[in-house]
Amino acid sequence: VSTQEESEFDNPLASQVQRDAEVYVVEGLNKREALRRASFRIFGSKPGAYGAGLQTLIDERCWDDDQDLTDAYIAWGGYAYGNGAQGEPQAELLRSRLKSIEIVVHNQDNREHDILDSDDYYQFEGGMAAAIRNLSGRQPTIYHNDHSRPEAPKIRTLEEEINRVVRGRAANPKWIAGVMRHGYKGAFEIAATVDYLFAFAATAKVVSNRHFDQLFESYLKNVEVRDFITNNNSPAMIEICDRFHEAIERGFWHPKSNSVIGL
Repeated sequence: VSTQEESEFDNPLASQVQRDAEVYVVEGLNKREALRRASFRIFGSKPGAYGAGLQTLIDERCWDDDQDLTDAYIAWGGYAYGNGAQGEPQAELLRSRLKSIEIVVHNQDNREHDILDSDDYYQFEGGMAAAIRNLSGRQPTIYHNDHSRPEAPKIRTLEEEINRVVRGRAANPKWIAGVMRHGYKGAFEIAATVDYLFAFAATAKVVSNRHFDQLFESYLKNVEVRDFITNNNSPAMIEICDRFHEAIERGFWHPKSNSVIGL
């Protein structure tokens, strides 16, 4: 597509590649290598690695701001693929690409899990949003699309998807009752849900007070659920309380209930 001779209106990719290539030629690259570098659009971890580098930072609370998240995201994902490249280091090129992005789109093609039961979603989708915000100075629009039925895709913003998952699964009494049948592992799943909601608040900035309020009321304000977690997995209870406190300390959550104090 980028090699077609078409107008910028019909083919903005080709026009952008040509402009970038001209800059690289001025910087000293020959025309062939300039075009090759200008055409890179696929980036990921270096060969043999996996992830976006944010999980340890979030889990261990060893980050301060968007700059820390951006540095990790680019360090892990700054390897180009395609057009003969199999993980070529191009961190600065990725950085320049992210500066111009306005929309982040993640397509999910299954219903086996959701965005609050896996760290991959906040690492890649949230990590990209954080990097764009830090590098461009603006919050991108983020879409999380449901393609589980290809004949009838559903397009949602990430905030809408979080609303759906919090109401439909995470704070749903039927789901909570279901995981409570699984003892230690069920309590772990509850703690993980809190972790992943927090991580989206840290990265994508689309989590609101009501989302934290809903989980707090469902997990800790509910005496039966709180006792279940404490009795079956006390480290999970400590983790949940610490995560809620961290959300308050970092300004992600302004709870409506005074009962949060003293947890």
